Amino acid sequence: MAETTPLDDAQAAMVAAEHDDTARLRFYERIADAELFMLLEAEPAGDQINPVLLEDGYVLVFDRAERLAAYVGAPAPYVALSGRAIAGMLNGQDLGMAVNIGVAPSEILLPAGAMAWLRDTLAHEAGEVEARISQVLPPKGLPERLITAIDAKLATATGMAAGAFLVAVEYQEGGRGHLLAFIGAIPRAQDALVRAASEALTFSGIEAGAMDVGFFDGNDPTVAKLAKVGLRFDLPQGEGLQHTPRMPPGSDPAKPPILK
Repeated sequence: MAETTPLDDAQAAMVAAEHDDTARLRFYERIADAELFMLLEAEPAGDQINPVLLEDGYVLVFDRAERLAAYVGAPAPYVALSGRAIAGMLNGQDLGMAVNIGVAPSEILLPAGAMAWLRDTLAHEAGEVEARISQVLPPKGLPERLITAIDAKLATATGMAAGAFLVAVEYQEGGRGHLLAFIGAIPRAQDALVRAASEALTFSGIEAGAMDVGFFDGNDPTVAKLAKVGLRFDLPQGEGLQHTPRMPPGSDPAKPPILK
């Protein structure tokens, strides 16, 4: 029996619930987060790549290298990129993305307009404010789909922080809300962690502002309060961002490859 991938599951859920915005958002989240294999005309030349295009203006991508091989039927050049990197690369190109065409139940054509929407959604940036916490409380009233989305996002944040706690907070300046508190985060990973939290909100269909993000040193006295009442998330540990190897073209979302 052929493997069913997370993208297959997300696409099937979207089709089964045609008018469910949450299912649609989850599918696009899977597209953004997935490693996708883009079929090329030739091997990359430095940062230059030349993708194979369908006649109606779609790049060809597959969520498994085996599916790309099954489509082509012979060895072929490709580059592996995240969906978010491909979306950024297609900016200004008026190109869509053909996903798993002819080789999987999740085959779908995402036109240029859909890719533009995905780019705009991923480009949303959280605002930055300073606030002092007066009280830390157990989280309450957050939908399960948000908890699941946070857990899925942080499962890919290897080595970026020691862990995280989700709590309810009251601020000295007034107001209350929920806080996702990262403990011992690597400084240069903080932007990525904020983006992950923001996307968890966005792709869960939760209104903006439902959750704040904060960073705490491991020896901060607030951490004991967070650990006592918070919902804990364990981030995978490993080399993470401490020892970043040289990556192939396009691996850095901030520096996507250039179409020839």
